[in-house]
Amino acid sequence: MTNLYIKNMVCPRCIKVVREELEKLNLTPLSVKLGEVQIAESRDVIDFKKIEQALLKEGFELLEDNNAKLIESIKTTIINTIRGYKEIDLSSVTFSSLLSRELGKEYTSLSSLFSKVESITIEHYIILQKIEMAKELLTYGELTLSEIAFLLGYSSVQHLSRQFKRVTGMTASNFAKQSSSQRKPIDKLISD
Repeated sequence: MTNLYIKNMVCPRCIKVVREELEKLNLTPLSVKLGEVQIAESRDVIDFKKIEQALLKEGFELLEDNNAKLIESIKTTIINTIRGYKEIDLSSVTFSSLLSRELGKEYTSLSSLFSKVESITIEHYIILQKIEMAKELLTYGELTLSEIAFLLGYSSVQHLSRQFKRVTGMTASNFAKQSSSQRKPIDKLISD
């Protein structure tokens, strides 16, 4: 059995695509979740080059470096938590404690590594993810901005509005009116 760590897995569709690509290579995925895959085959019979090529053509990257794996785990934990807004009271989530607990490392070392590698802080990454979720919810048009602020754990609608304007350059209400193609893929948020 072998664990593979994969960069840019950010949604359920990604899980499906990665599973399919591994199966095309005659591998047996036992577990596929965001950022990590467990396959039945042992390391010595796996052609990592073929896996890497198959994943690259779909926009994913096979990770070998421990720091890269840790960065991807940080991102995955944040994305899963924010996307779980229906089941989780995000206002009660302390991401520093959550990340330390989930990854078994001190938050200061996680934060330092993340900032060094990604050139933004974990806190800023969390804000970017929350704003992307707000944009998605605004696009659906089913919730008010106040409801979205509450679901995403903001202390007030004004706090969400300020962050939304700072990140996107437009007000949430203007975005809701336009809501054309303002959303970026989650994996491209820090490439700008």
